[in-house]
Amino acid sequence: MSAHRAEPLPVALLLPGQGAQHRGMAAELYGQEAVFTAVLDEFFEYMGEEGCALRDEWLADPPDLVIDDASRAQPLLFATGYALGRSLESRGIRPAALLGHSVGELAAAALAGVFGLRDAAMLMRERTAATVEVPAGGMLAAAASVDELRPYLDSDAGVNSVVVGARNGPRQTVLAGAEPHLSSVERLLRHHGVSCRRVAARQPFHSPAMAHAVRRFERAFSTIEMRPPSVPIWSTATGARLRGEQATDPAFWAWQLATPVQFWPALDAMLTSRDFLLAETGPGQGLSMLARLHPRVRQGHCEVVPLLPSGADGALRTYRAAVTRMKQNNP
Repeated sequence: MSAHRAEPLPVALLLPGQGAQHRGMAAELYGQEAVFTAVLDEFFEYMGEEGCALRDEWLADPPDLVIDDASRAQPLLFATGYALGRSLESRGIRPAALLGHSVGELAAAALAGVFGLRDAAMLMRERTAATVEVPAGGMLAAAASVDELRPYLDSDAGVNSVVVGARNGPRQTVLAGAEPHLSSVERLLRHHGVSCRRVAARQPFHSPAMAHAVRRFERAFSTIEMRPPSVPIWSTATGARLRGEQATDPAFWAWQLATPVQFWPALDAMLTSRDFLLAETGPGQGLSMLARLHPRVRQGHCEVVPLLPSGADGALRTYRAAVTRMKQNNP
C-alpha cells in the first residue's frame, strides 16, 4: 500500500471461474463470518435438495466432492464469490466496478442486481443440468499468444473443434474443446516445446461443444426478470463494459458458455478507464497473478489484494487481512 497516494483507490472485484476451485475453498469462513454464512445458507436453500447435498459435501472433513466437475465447481464458485462480495459490502466496502471470469461474471451480475439470488440459484441448477449432455472434453492453459497457437487450432469451429477458450494475458491463453481432439492438440504443443497444463475442468467450456447447453441455458434466462447493473460490469464475454441491453438479454448470458473469455481485454479496458484496487473475490489467486502482469499494476498505479489464499488453509486469516488492507485504502 503506497503511503504517498493522495486519493484512495476505488475497489474493483475480480470474480474467478472454472479452474480456481479446490476442495475446502473458503470453508473456513463458514460459521465465522456472519454475512458470508447467511448468504451461502440462503443460496443453498434456494437450490433445494441439491443445495443441501452440495453444502454437506463442501463442508465435510475432508471435503467429499468431485470438485472439478461442473455440477460442483460452478455453483460453489458462484456462491463463494457472491457471498464474499456481500460480506465486503456489510463491512462498508462497496465496489466501483466488477469483472468476472466465466461463471464469475454471473456472480458479478448478481452482485450488481441484474438478477436476484433466488433466480441465480435456479440459473446455477440449469447451468449444471445443461452440461450433462455436453461431449467429454476440457480446457488447456498454454504459455503462448493466440497468434502463436493459431496453427494448432481448427478453422471450421465445429462442435468437436479445439478453439481459444480464454484470453487471460498476452501470452496466457486457454484452449478448449472435446476429446480426443484436445489431447491431440496437447501432444502437439508439448512436442513443439509449448508449455501447457490442463485446467481443472471436465467440460469444454467456451467452445462450440457447448452449443446444446446454450439453448437450454437461454430458456432458463428467458423466465426471469433482469435489470441493468447498478455497478459497472466489465464483461469478459465482450472485453468491454456491459451495456444495459446486454445485461437484460437472455441470449447474451447463455452464449457466454460457448464464447471465449476475454479476461485480459476486459481488464485492460477497465484499467484504461481509471485505476483500481483489484480485489480477487473467490478461491485461489489466479486472477491476482494475471492482474499483476498488467502495466498499470506493475507501474504502481493499481494494486492487487486476494481475499483468499491459494489453498484451503488460512482462509479466515487471509480474508480478514485483506479487509483491513482495503479499509486502510479507503478509511
